[in-house]
Amino acid sequence: MSQDNMIKFECTECKRINYFSRKNKKLIKERLELKKYCKFCKKHTLHKETK
Repeated sequence: MSQDNMIKFECTECKRINYFSRKNKKLIKERLELKKYCKFCKKHTLHKETK
């Protein structure tokens, strides 16, 4: 994956970075928010895109 399209997802509860993904930053301007499983909290939590 190219580094300029990479994004990180951070858990909103424990503040740890758990997931990496990519997006087209020209088409999607706002930050993504997904409900994903956090292995540190051991439950599904909201994950927000970070820099």
